[in-house]
Amino acid sequence: MSKSRYLVKTTTGQEADLTQATILKSNNLYPFGSHNYAIYETPEGLFVKAMNAGEREIMLTHYELIDEATARQYSHPYFRQDN
Repeated sequence: MSKSRYLVKTTTGQEADLTQATILKSNNLYPFGSHNYAIYETPEGLFVKAMNAGEREIMLTHYELIDEATARQYSHPYFRQDN
């Protein structure tokens, strides 16, 4: 069993463990950028929206707690634009 954990700090300063979380929605295409996001549901019932703040080499950089309705209805406003 792996001992690696996916721990993040949200914008409110709360820590969330995404190790066993379910991904409800995501777009994690490379090259990374503002089009990258993921919506997680943790086993504890937290919903976390993860986004990329424009980093090309890091997939997800920003984590925010959201409510269940927002998580399930989320539509990401950015799309990858290939040059």
